[in-house]
Amino acid sequence: LLRATVHFQLNCFLRMNSMAFFVKTIRTRKVLPHFTRTHSVSNDCSIIQAEMSSDAKMNNEKSISKKATISKSFAMNIFRGQIQVEQMFPFPQVLNDESRATLDLLVEPTEKFFREVNDADRNDTLATIEQSQFDQLRELGAFGLQVPTELGGLGLSNTEYARLVEIVGAHDLGVAIMLGAHQSIGFKAILLYGNENQKRTYLPDLASGKKIAAFCLTEPSSGSDANANGKHYVLNGNKIWISNGGFADVFTVFAKVDDEFAFHIHLHHCCVIVAKLLQTSVQANDGTVKDKVSAFIVERDFQGVTSGPPESKMGIKASNTAEVHFSDVKVPVQNLIGREGEGFKIAMNVLNNGRFGMAAAMSGTMKYCIGKAVEHAKNRTQFGRALIDFGGIREKIASMILRQYVTESMAYMISGIMDKGLTEFQVEAAISKIYSSVSEAAWYVCDETIQVLGGMGYMKECGVERYAGGHLQELQQALKTPLANYGLIRDEVIRRAKRIVKITSAASLVENVHPSLAECAKQVTHLVELYGEAVECLLLKYGKAIIDKQFLLIPLAEAAMYIFAMAVILSRASQTIAGGYSSSVHESKLCHLFCSIAKEDVSRRLSLVGSPNFKATSDLMSEIAIEVAENGGLVHNHPLKPIV
Repeated sequence: LLRATVHFQLNCFLRMNSMAFFVKTIRTRKVLPHFTRTHSVSNDCSIIQAEMSSDAKMNNEKSISKKATISKSFAMNIFRGQIQVEQMFPFPQVLNDESRATLDLLVEPTEKFFREVNDADRNDTLATIEQSQFDQLRELGAFGLQVPTELGGLGLSNTEYARLVEIVGAHDLGVAIMLGAHQSIGFKAILLYGNENQKRTYLPDLASGKKIAAFCLTEPSSGSDANANGKHYVLNGNKIWISNGGFADVFTVFAKVDDEFAFHIHLHHCCVIVAKLLQTSVQANDGTVKDKVSAFIVERDFQGVTSGPPESKMGIKASNTAEVHFSDVKVPVQNLIGREGEGFKIAMNVLNNGRFGMAAAMSGTMKYCIGKAVEHAKNRTQFGRALIDFGGIREKIASMILRQYVTESMAYMISGIMDKGLTEFQVEAAISKIYSSVSEAAWYVCDETIQVLGGMGYMKECGVERYAGGHLQELQQALKTPLANYGLIRDEVIRRAKRIVKITSAASLVENVHPSLAECAKQVTHLVELYGEAVECLLLKYGKAIIDKQFLLIPLAEAAMYIFAMAVILSRASQTIAGGYSSSVHESKLCHLFCSIAKEDVSRRLSLVGSPNFKATSDLMSEIAIEVAENGGLVHNHPLKPIV
């Protein structure tokens, strides 16, 4: 029992100090300098038995004595193999009758504008949004949805904002990108971190749409420098892929203040660069650690601010994307947002704060596509039968509905969590964006819609091609590192012991869902426990080298997305069924179907972690990719021109 306890404690220690399998290195040798491999178990996961020196024991006891902090995030706890229901069950309901009535007053004119005024096809053809449409968007208050009313905005909650963004996403992604770049990230740093003078100076004009904002973070290669001279910071550098960059009036710009530290940020490699920045923080003479980046409010009217020509894009052509250049731009010291060195934190929190909006917009996009597909499937006949009568078409439509339901549920789950004042939603927000837009649902639904429509799907009058081209977004995976929590070791020992004798913690989830969904809850619990084991195996086997094992991390990250999705729709469907709503039976079917499919999918992905065949396959893929890269293209000979 003692040996088992030591083994459990060590594994807990490793897990809680290393759970950011994408972000942070493990440093076990400082506390556990000696360990031996005792025997192998399934999936090449080894049990490690500690042989701690007296100094190591003292360090460990000192660490354990620190006050434990328990994350309330469901997604973060997946990586520990734990179920945490507090934030997600029941499904958050944050709107009262008054706010619902207010929202209804906003929904109708917004939908009417996109039905009768906005011409998405024309916007896409012209690769711009016409001034008349800008003017009517201003009249709707669309540029300051979450700005407080006293500063000229509508003062909407995150949930109310999500509902309106959903409408925009259903009609015109070009407009959605423009509005999102303006308020979801463009001036969000001022709203969240600006002082009162900055808010009074900038937010009224930004909320009214008199001025447009942009968020300047991504750089081509070298960093932007801002050197203080007492009254001003002198800003030099370039930013690329800036939405609204060609015409924005106000920019939130991130730059380093100290010339000694050169760096660059690429958003499309956000996860990797985040890790490096966190591990190479600046240590001042007083011992404090500071980030390298600061955030500034920069006006286009400041001398030295210029923009490049609009980028030619494959989709969402109506949105403006351009480079922004800063040459000896004098930025008043009062335009520093927060304090020097807080820029990285501000940037990440702004991005985290806006990701749910992408899920909301994509749920609207999918709803539009599904409507087109269903209309065609009902009215188009083939071999004397409507397309909807064919099993292949039914499978496509059901699969599309599942993805829309999950995406919509994620968007309003996260907005609800945020509206309740909870702060641990970073992983959930990242998952919602990745699932909805970058790698999963919206692209799938759009592609399937085109297939259901057949040749009609490629005709511009259907409007689907705008969405097909618009989902090539950068992959942004910013996962928050779970905090070390030694106070949980005892609970972890008990949990792992129960798992060995097949006593699960399913009751903690089952008791929070509708009885008719209990089996789905048990499936989620089992998958979370398997996930914890898989993460532990990887950490014990690879240690800090895990961040370079992307062939393993990709299926692991995808498995986490599906587990989170299962839990989200369990929460939503449970509330619907308990409330006796008209869609209860239908949502129950959606929940059971998705959980059944996801269970198999997650199990398959987790089985890859220790599979020798998967490792061999991954190694072959790496070798082939390297050979092709070194050759500058195809290595194999053409069949008509073999070369000896």
